[in-house]
Amino acid sequence: MPGLNRRQFAKLIGGTGIATATASMNSAGVLAQAAAPNVATGAKARIVVIGGGPGGGTLCHILRRSSPELDVTLIEIQKQYTTCFFSNLYLGGFRTLQSLTHDYTGLASIGVRIIHDRAVKVDTTGRKVELQGGSSVPYDRLVLSPGIDFKYNAIPGYSEAAETTMPHAYRGGAQSKLLGDQLAAMPDGGTVVLAPPPNPFRCPPGPYERACMIAHYLKTNKPKSKLVILDPKKAISKQGLFQQAFAEDYKGIVEFHLSNEIDNFALKRVDPATREIETMSGLKIKASVANIIPPQRAGAIAELAGCVEGDWCPINAENFASTKVPNVYVVGDASSAGDMPKSAFSANSQSKSVANDLESSLAGKPKYPARYRNTCWSMLGPANSVKIGSSYLAKDGKVTATAPFVSKPEDDAKTREKSYKESTGWYAGIVAEAFNKKVDQI
Repeated sequence: MPGLNRRQFAKLIGGTGIATATASMNSAGVLAQAAAPNVATGAKARIVVIGGGPGGGTLCHILRRSSPELDVTLIEIQKQYTTCFFSNLYLGGFRTLQSLTHDYTGLASIGVRIIHDRAVKVDTTGRKVELQGGSSVPYDRLVLSPGIDFKYNAIPGYSEAAETTMPHAYRGGAQSKLLGDQLAAMPDGGTVVLAPPPNPFRCPPGPYERACMIAHYLKTNKPKSKLVILDPKKAISKQGLFQQAFAEDYKGIVEFHLSNEIDNFALKRVDPATREIETMSGLKIKASVANIIPPQRAGAIAELAGCVEGDWCPINAENFASTKVPNVYVVGDASSAGDMPKSAFSANSQSKSVANDLESSLAGKPKYPARYRNTCWSMLGPANSVKIGSSYLAKDGKVTATAPFVSKPEDDAKTREKSYKESTGWYAGIVAEAFNKKVDQI
């Protein structure tokens, strides 16, 4: 099925070619980033990236392609990366996990040094990253793209161990497979409970696309079953579009509880042994399958590096440099990025701003004004997708939306199918950029 080609994808994300522009530095926190690299004359400046997802992988790809004079190292614990984005389509039966799983041979082939180990400490004074295996990696600039971690203890009864019984499936791979296996094993007539997290969290439309995909699976394979959504929020992304799908496409299957002034559907407690769930309003449900998504925070290495304030990492809007630690950048879900949501598209776009800033300060390349873009597609059913997004600028120290857009409930089937094809083209494009790998647009 045709989708976006790479040039069209580049236009979507607001860039020209593989590298997008960024603005000049103008704050005290970022001026520290511009110090000359601490390397001997003639030595390559050392860029170390922690996290090989859509942010970190794209950054490594850009730097090696356009500035081979820079030394680029990627630290990533996983040898294969299964994308969390598009994993809902796996639950709906539209994608395989294999189609969402990628390795780092493409990045290694262009000269990115790949280290499969866990970063356990950042010495920001000595500029080195210490690894679980016992070695350390020096850097002149460090880029953190660690994604999210979970606040397990925010839900009484839930824990890291509980995710093996009540999977969150908000990391791709084993968690996605576990939730899919539980759905497949559930008898027809069972109850699936989906509990989204409070704001902010990775991919704001994600739990509701997941609801549609699970509902599609139930409708197709286990029509006597139902899906109950217990949401702590009073409003959600693309609310009208999702509620339309629940009412029209999945009537009698989806039971959507959105919190209001009277009823609070935040989780009061869960029991992993019995799969019993209780909300703050006193609603009790025993689930056959419980998809519990805990509140989130920046990946642990960001906190160890001293970049976290609250749960997330404040950044300079013009180049995503940390405002707390010199010579460190933070891209993707871990960053506190103003109006930009936490998404793969955002991480990809942000990494291009960082790339331009690094190339400008370390390789003598031109510097351009920062511009960012995001689009989040959500699949509601077969060849039926909707989208939301915006362009963004660095304005008054913040990343600010400038041209928001969203699909309309009255869009016809051809428009929805076009949106679906856009999403498959985007997936192929982002994989090509993050992993230097060509994938089929399916």
